[in-house]
Parts: sequence; C-alpha cells; structure tokens
Amino acid sequence: MSQSTFPVREGQNVPQVSFRVRRNGDWATVTTDEIFGNKNVVVFSLPGAYTPTCSSTHLPRYNELWPAFKAQGIDAIVCLSVNDPFVMEAWGQDQEADNVFLLADGNGEFTEKMGLLVDKSDLNFGKRSWRYSMLVRNKKIEKQFIEPQEPGDPFKVSDADTMLAYINPSARKPDQVAILTREGCSFCAKAKRALKEAGYDYVELPLPHTIRSRAVGAIAGSGTVPQVFINGRLIGGAEDLDAYLRRAA
Repeated sequence: MSQSTFPVREGQNVPQVSFRVRRNGDWATVTTDEIFGNKNVVVFSLPGAYTPTCSSTHLPRYNELWPAFKAQGIDAIVCLSVNDPFVMEAWGQDQEADNVFLLADGNGEFTEKMGLLVDKSDLNFGKRSWRYSMLVRNKKIEKQFIEPQEPGDPFKVSDADTMLAYINPSARKPDQVAILTREGCSFCAKAKRALKEAGYDYVELPLPHTIRSRAVGAIAGSGTVPQVFINGRLIGGAEDLDAYLRRAA
C-alpha cells in the first residue's frame, strides 16, 4: 500500500477478522465482533512493539489515561500492531499496560483491510501498520486520526490526548503525582497514606542515601523527604501535603 493512498474509513465498519492471541500463557481466538460489537472502543495502531516512540509515549499515555476514557463511556482501549502474539504479550507485561488490550495482527490481515499496511523493509521490519488511532462505536468507525504521510514515523495526531480531546475537550485527566522518599521514613509513609486515602494514584521515587540530599535539593529545593509533586507543582513535605488536601477537600 502506498503511503499516498491511505483511505479514510469513517462511517464504515471495521474489517471482519479473527485474531489469534495469547492469554495467560495459552492460545485464544477473538473476533472483530467480540472486540467491537455493542462497545465503544478506542484503537491505536503502531509500527512495532518495543520500538522507541511506541514504548516511551504512545502506549504508556493511553494506559495512563484509561480512567478518563472510561469516564467518557469508552469500554476498552486496544493497541494493535503487526507483531506476533508472543511479542505483544511480553511487551504488555514489560510495560505494565494493564489498562490496554494488546492485539497482535500477526498476519497483517486487519491492517491490510484498513488500507494501512505499509512496507518498512528499509528498517528490516517488513510489512507493518502505519501509525493511527480511531474511535469505534459498535463496529462502526466514527473518527480516525491517521499520521501525516511523511517519511519516517511521524507521531503528531494519534496520541491519547488528541483522542480524548475529540471525545470530550473538557474531560478530566488523572492527576500526575510523584513522591520522593527514602526507606524507613515515617513521614514518607504518612504522606503516601494521605495520598492513597485522597484517591491519588502516585509514583514513588525512593532515593538512595548516596544521592538523596543532592537530588532533593536540586529537584525540590529542600533537604528532606518526602517531597510531593502534583501536576508539575511542588506541594512539599507531609505537613504541606496535609494542608493542600484540606484546601482541595
């Protein structure tokens, strides 16, 4: 398929295909009807598992924004790639992408019927999917975001934030929360409990003693832990967090 002839299939049904997948270490077959029938599904397709953009941004952001998509009535997020089922299963485990169904289009049948199978032999990839996303409601494609027909692997429109903004520009995204800690710190444990009780899903960054003071000083301008950040804003230590949560209540 030439990259200059990508078809737009909005208003059409997704292709009828049976997929062989790996589930819990065993084989299973799933069909287009099972995946899309009577469901609202977001699909994003990418050139390959373990490749840089796919692993660093494309898959992780969809996985992170699943609560926001779910709140907008989306039943599932599907990541599709022309890879074999073993690779997709292992990649999903490696990425801890529990909120996304990683679907192997091993023979490229679905991708070819979508008109988005491209030749990446110059990268020793063979036939792969062009990068795109789409919103499918009960098997019918409502919206597609197909990456521009440029050399290489453009990543401008098929991202999770663009799709969520299409579904609802005012959709609330999960807060991004990180906490700097050290082992055995009672104030760190208190702050983590407070975040959990307030419903925040946080990332913990435990710092070894060899770099802790320099790291905390450089990042937070402080000499102690914990240090909590919410959506890029420094909240501070355990007492600062308590005050922030009281104001937000």
